[in-house]
Amino acid sequence: MQQELIEKSKKHLWLPFTQMKDYDLDPLIIEEGQGVKVKDIYGKEYYDGFSSVWLNVHGHRKQKLDEAIKQQLEKIAHSTLLGMTNVPATELAEELVKVSPENLTRVFYSDSGATAMEIALKMAFQYWINIGRPEKQKFIAMQNGYHGDTIGAVSVGSIDLFHHIYGPLMFESYKAPIPYVYRSSSGDPIQCRDACLYELEQLLMEKHAEIAALSIESMVQGASGMIVMPDGFLAGVRELCDQYNILMIVDEVATGFGRTGKMFACEHEQVQPDFMAVGKGITGGYLPIAATLTTEDIYQAFYDDYNQMKTFFHGHSYTGNQLGCAVALENVKLFKEEQIVESVATKAKEMGKILQQLYALPTVGDVRQLGFMCGIELVANQETREPFPPEKRVGYLVSLKMRDLGMLTRPIGNTIVFMPPLATTVEEIEAMVGIMKAAIHEVSHVVV
Repeated sequence: MQQELIEKSKKHLWLPFTQMKDYDLDPLIIEEGQGVKVKDIYGKEYYDGFSSVWLNVHGHRKQKLDEAIKQQLEKIAHSTLLGMTNVPATELAEELVKVSPENLTRVFYSDSGATAMEIALKMAFQYWINIGRPEKQKFIAMQNGYHGDTIGAVSVGSIDLFHHIYGPLMFESYKAPIPYVYRSSSGDPIQCRDACLYELEQLLMEKHAEIAALSIESMVQGASGMIVMPDGFLAGVRELCDQYNILMIVDEVATGFGRTGKMFACEHEQVQPDFMAVGKGITGGYLPIAATLTTEDIYQAFYDDYNQMKTFFHGHSYTGNQLGCAVALENVKLFKEEQIVESVATKAKEMGKILQQLYALPTVGDVRQLGFMCGIELVANQETREPFPPEKRVGYLVSLKMRDLGMLTRPIGNTIVFMPPLATTVEEIEAMVGIMKAAIHEVSHVVV
């Protein structure tokens, strides 16, 4: 049976962000999960070291989340949100507003982080038209940014590996620098921050009249290698957006729902965005629900008689799906009942201490962490910070060795991602870091 499943997967599936030739050499099919572990079709267990791509909160098969879906399924699985609403979508919207930055009062549902960002971009674009400023049509994207894979999200992304091939499909956006302290010439967080803010202001001074909005990941750039922003950078961006009358779109898809030790990462610097895109952890990692939150002022710019043509003509078939909203509602309740955010903030301190032991390995160049978001950058030379050549695929080889040793993650180039479920205990963190250390040590002896 197992081999038959593997052959079916090779014959029919096309996996995301995967060179299928790699998959065909090392196929893996997950069948079960419990707590912070998953199990493959052969019964082998693995620590879920990346929260099933950054989204699991309470571990797999959380009883209260399971029950929330079952109870909703006894009522109805789905009905449309076009021109009407439903019970869990309505109740969830209220709860999301309660836990979000106080200026965000309106919730527009979708089904993934990319679509949540796409909605924010379209709303920002139409907002200026609706208030009589149609000249503001351009966007600012941050260098090395990633917001998903729809065309709008790609257009405000800036990772060449993912995006350059689609250049002819994309709309043009301005690019602003982001602080990458480890790879900066000075290595000083303050200098790096101030230099990037200065360049952003120069761009805004020249182009602000035509710019609708700026998009930015909140505190941590995930897909570029877990790049943690220096203190004050996100707040500085907010100040510049205010100064030059630019809308600020904050991408909290990966960083939201407790992942960084705050409910939303922008809270670290008391930033209140004009738009906030959320996803991944919104349902605890159960179902594909996402949301775009915005302000009452922006909502009112679309609120008018139909013949004024200010309607936001955008939607998705499964927008506000009852099953997803029901489990998301229970998830938000669990954050309060189990004090998830406070727990993450406490455990993250212990995680930081445990991760420091990785510096003993000569190929570990930088360990970046904010809460339960961590990236371990592997280098050919720790002293000079010389990177490994991309063709050596060191991060990929380390992840395969980690799989052999009983832990799953997915690298970003030569940066190892460590983002376990928020329910992970300190003892489980120690075990996972131990696997990571052993894998890096073994692979490094081969490639160096």
